[in-house]
Amino acid sequence: MWFKNLLIYRFTTPFDTAPEELGQQLVDNAFKPCGRQDTSQYGWVSPMGADLSEELYHAANGCIMLCSRREEKVLPASVIRDKLDAKVKTIEAQEDRRVYRKEKDTLKEEIMFDCLPQAFTKSQRTYGYIDTQNGWLCIDSSSYNKAEEWMKLLRDSLGTLPVVPVQVSESPAVIMTGWLRGEMLPEDLELGDECELREQREDGSIVRCKKQELLGEEIEPHLNAGKQAVKLALHWDENLQLMLADDLSIKRLKFDETLLAESRDSSDGDKAAEFDADFALMTGTLQRFIPQLLSYFGDSRKDPV
Repeated sequence: MWFKNLLIYRFTTPFDTAPEELGQQLVDNAFKPCGRQDTSQYGWVSPMGADLSEELYHAANGCIMLCSRREEKVLPASVIRDKLDAKVKTIEAQEDRRVYRKEKDTLKEEIMFDCLPQAFTKSQRTYGYIDTQNGWLCIDSSSYNKAEEWMKLLRDSLGTLPVVPVQVSESPAVIMTGWLRGEMLPEDLELGDECELREQREDGSIVRCKKQELLGEEIEPHLNAGKQAVKLALHWDENLQLMLADDLSIKRLKFDETLLAESRDSSDGDKAAEFDADFALMTGTLQRFIPQLLSYFGDSRKDPV
């Protein structure tokens, strides 16, 4: 449940729906497994897991956790292609004629429809939470498309979802490049050992560095040539490690082991209590981190909605 990625949005109006009421609004879009002829299904599931709770939300620390699940049928392209080839050869042999593209497309659809009931399924869960105190929506996804899909499901459930990506007044790429040039870092921040540098023109060159001393001589020539930092590994307050991009998306988010141990120790083996402790510790940490992150680049609105 600990987030590995972070996309941050901000509510433009206060979110004042009670968790219990929100749970009721999610019911109509609850997840249903794929039927025999379904190619996919998408809906809400219990964040804690059905074995621990049937509720479609989990609330703690002024935050409400939600979880979506997507289930898709897996039809290997090679299997469909082999069946299509065999079908085409049979028709051409029996009817002494060629099968052209339009008919092949129709045959392919028929084969896929026939194969759906026997197809394997794959499943993926996406977590997100609403911070009602600070007016944030945080989604554990490295893909904006998946985050948009998640928010569309929430918008369909609620009827409205007034959120926008967080905005800052200064360019993160310019600020991060300054850090690599030796400008003073905020006192709670340390450089990691990875970065991605890119020329500012559309087809410009890209340099990716791993396990590299970022203030060393190897980086400086790239900066002098006009490249900017578009991704930068950072350590925050000895609690988080992360890869920050110039659009403020975060990947490879890692919480310090002391936080994980604190959760395990406080739950005493109770899975539901451990989930609750994990959620409270994670959101509490991010409630301190997100304002700091935005302040580095000039938060366009420091007050919560």
